[in-house]
Amino acid sequence: MRPCHRLCLVPLIFALAIAAGCGKSDDKKAATQVAAKVNSDEITVHQINNVLARAPNVTPEVAERAKREILDKLIDQQLARQQAIEKKLDRSPNVLQVLEAAKTEILARTYLEQIAAAQPKPTPEEAKKYYAEHPELFARRRVFNLEEIVVAPKEGIAAALREQVAKARSLQEIAAWLKSQGVQFAENRSVRTAEQIPLELLPRLAAMKDGEIRQIEDGGRLYVFRVVSTQLAPVDEATATARIQQFLFNQRSSEAIAKEMKQVKDKAKIQYVGEFAGSPPSAGPKPAAQAEPLKPEAKAEPTKPEAKAGPAAQAEDSKTAQPLAPNIEKGVRGLR
Repeated sequence: MRPCHRLCLVPLIFALAIAAGCGKSDDKKAATQVAAKVNSDEITVHQINNVLARAPNVTPEVAERAKREILDKLIDQQLARQQAIEKKLDRSPNVLQVLEAAKTEILARTYLEQIAAAQPKPTPEEAKKYYAEHPELFARRRVFNLEEIVVAPKEGIAAALREQVAKARSLQEIAAWLKSQGVQFAENRSVRTAEQIPLELLPRLAAMKDGEIRQIEDGGRLYVFRVVSTQLAPVDEATATARIQQFLFNQRSSEAIAKEMKQVKDKAKIQYVGEFAGSPPSAGPKPAAQAEPLKPEAKAEPTKPEAKAGPAAQAEDSKTAQPLAPNIEKGVRGLR
């Protein structure tokens, strides 16, 4: 294994091993299914494969190199588990509480995943329609070099700020004015692809020209953006179709889950007691938004953008080894 891949694998394999879980099975496994015997317990090939299956975008080549390291971590985990049982830690009230919470979470998540899996897959026609309706993500997709100010909520600040934005030539002028008014704000500069920008903000940013300054209000936040420069980076329909279908499926699944949970909750008898007695909390005003700039989750690379807010529109180079750590971290989240 090359050093770079080993460095990627070491910290995350341990996390996956913990998430995967292993123990003595009630059934005898065929010899070909057993990967290792740890005292009286067995670790199976299925357990190793289950770890890998939870990590998206892991190529077969990388998976083969990772299996032995996963097995070693599962062995360490099993040894620690055996010692914990010997010391009767499995009877600890805290451990029992955590186990019960984990069981509840797994059952609930499985139920929601079942709802999601039952949703119809988006058709190529639906993907084609989405592609045509969102040129800012595809045909006219751009990479944005942005300067940004996020202003903390304050009575009457929006109208006064709008006047300043109309005559400002730079964000430095806006920042100086905010300081003079005692208004809290945060500044940021970043380079982001279109899909790394929240979908509700993207159309307004896409309409801006290079050098333009604009005030945007969204979700209780007050932004001032300056588009320093942009670079056109279109994505063709053939490249985008599969990613759009996945995005639409995720969107459809989320809506189905929300609808199902609302119906279940409406039918349920829920009683608030103790300090929570009385009427359930209403959907009152949202907490004041903090003055924090948009945080790109990764540095934008024009040739290989990652999906953040919208469907990813990227052509993956199958010959290039993908970083394993982020992918397996996603697998870990799926196992928890």
